[in-house]
Amino acid sequence: MVEHVDQAGSTLRRLLALAVPALGVLTAEPLYLLVNTAVVGHLGAVQLAGLSVGGIVLAQIATQMTFLSFGTTARAARLHGAGRRAEAVAEGVQATWLGAVVGVALVVAGELLAVPIARLLAGDEQVAQAAAGWLRIAVLGAPMILITMAGNGWMRGVQDLRRPLRYVLVGNGLSAVLCPLLVHGLGWGLNGSAVANVAGQLVSAGLFVRALVAEGVPLAPIPAAMRAQLGLARDLVLLGLAFQACWVSATAVAAHTSPAAGGAHQVVFQLWMFLAFVLDALAIAAQTLVGAALGAHDGERARRLAWQVAACGAVFGVLLSLVFAALAGLLPHAFTSDAAVLAEMPKAWWFFVALQPICGVVFALDGVLIGAGDAAYLRTATSGGAVLGFLPVVWASLSFGWGLVGIWSGLSVFLLIRMITVLARLRSGRWAVLGAVR
Repeated sequence: MVEHVDQAGSTLRRLLALAVPALGVLTAEPLYLLVNTAVVGHLGAVQLAGLSVGGIVLAQIATQMTFLSFGTTARAARLHGAGRRAEAVAEGVQATWLGAVVGVALVVAGELLAVPIARLLAGDEQVAQAAAGWLRIAVLGAPMILITMAGNGWMRGVQDLRRPLRYVLVGNGLSAVLCPLLVHGLGWGLNGSAVANVAGQLVSAGLFVRALVAEGVPLAPIPAAMRAQLGLARDLVLLGLAFQACWVSATAVAAHTSPAAGGAHQVVFQLWMFLAFVLDALAIAAQTLVGAALGAHDGERARRLAWQVAACGAVFGVLLSLVFAALAGLLPHAFTSDAAVLAEMPKAWWFFVALQPICGVVFALDGVLIGAGDAAYLRTATSGGAVLGFLPVVWASLSFGWGLVGIWSGLSVFLLIRMITVLARLRSGRWAVLGAVR
């Protein structure tokens, strides 16, 4: 009994040792986005709604390319657990090539489609113009965003989470300094925040490339290796599409409700995304350790870790609910002084607070299943939750005028469906497939 307790405590300590630096990496970007939202929010409701529309479009890049981080981590962690570090780092080389090539293609697409996409999503022409101008600048950072994701992926896989923390903090710190200077100091307005984004992304990507070169592994692209990565990418891209169908629909419905509703949704949604990244720190640590355990043929350790991370996620979610319930009367004023936006915000705020314990369990177990290479199951479960739960409620809210209450009710149904499905999968044990490569 004492030995079992000691093993559980050791596993939990290792989990937290990886989760703390992962938390810094994961929260650096959303923290910057919150700073960005606060800076732009004081320009007015139109600019804030424009940032909401442009930001949700740019977010598709990271979400649809999650295989560059999560997929690379899953493959690299199994190889690292099997004692094959050089091959684990080589996964990062191929992911970086993929990120660079796809990133350039996204820049071209973004420049061509920024205006029609903004007009499609925004319910107001002024908001559409603001969003398109911001997006045309911000999309220039797409290759750097994807290279950074690949760098995070292979470093997590070899359990090196401290260097990614430094690299991301340097880039986002630069953006955070430049944002108010460019937006208000130099009078560039909303477009100044996009320039700040790109500057920080360029620095972070450069640091990750330098670290990869220093590993001394071959840097040439290998088409066969990239095709192998794209096999897992298919399921993760479809998973990301399910998420983004939800997030884009929510943003579009909020924008069509009113500029004030669009602005309020932007603030609360960015806070929700920030806390999702906070909770994902446990998921990243679990992904790394689960992948290593399965690569080392230790299924029992992987299963034990999975249940521990689910319990930790629930506890952390409850704590976050309590904190943000206490801040309900104060924190919204840090993001905007617009009275109409502030009046709309409580309609979403209390959903955001109540959902945190569910988010804690769901996001943590997402990491476990991705670390195990079980992305196909997550794809199917998430798509089902989107089609059966979120999307019908969100679009009904546009038709029936439910506004933010309808949008966040849809999110609640979606997360409940996802919690039921991931817990069922965890209990089945069918995700724990042993070996260096799944």
